[in-house]
Amino acid sequence: MIDTQWDILLLGGASGLGKSRAAAELARESGAFVVEFDDVVSAVQAITDVGTHPGLHHFDRLPDSAPSPDRELQLQIATAIALEPAVVGVVGNRLTVPVPAVVEGDYITPASAARAIRAGAAAGRSVRAVFLHEDDVARVVANYADREPEHGSQTQRAEVGVRYSRWLAEQAEQHGLPVVACRPWHTLTTRVTQATVPRSRSALGRG
Repeated sequence: MIDTQWDILLLGGASGLGKSRAAAELARESGAFVVEFDDVVSAVQAITDVGTHPGLHHFDRLPDSAPSPDRELQLQIATAIALEPAVVGVVGNRLTVPVPAVVEGDYITPASAARAIRAGAAAGRSVRAVFLHEDDVARVVANYADREPEHGSQTQRAEVGVRYSRWLAEQAEQHGLPVVACRPWHTLTTRVTQATVPRSRSALGRG
């Protein structure tokens, strides 16, 4: 086990970047529990509908034809924003448990992470957030091909994912949250861990 700088680590980023694998490695290194926020998303969507919670069901209302990349990105962002209270709720629940946790998911936004960090501070607990970023569409296409070969080449999905990744990175910068490049993969968890060190302490370490 390693001495973490956090009680809860939020690991955000677009689909297809390897968040689940990174979260598993970080949890293994630190003795933390993994929460996959996608499971929470599926649960809240299962007990709501477009009439009561339209913000959670943008993709349910699409026509049979696939939306344009621009439209798909808009819906992705809108859904993430609608789910921000759920992110804060998950963190609030984990703050009652004396076991570190890594919460990972596509729909964790920097705004929700910032709110969760403040909630943690108010409770005397350390909540950190790191956002993974990949800017190469071809790399994400390859990741999907490795993970879901039965679906063939998922170029548009990868293009939307990279654009969503850029949006998350821009939002993270606005909220003062670290963004970590996915590559090189073999150093990713080390770089994520380094990014959780408070800046003042990190600067002292470099000195």
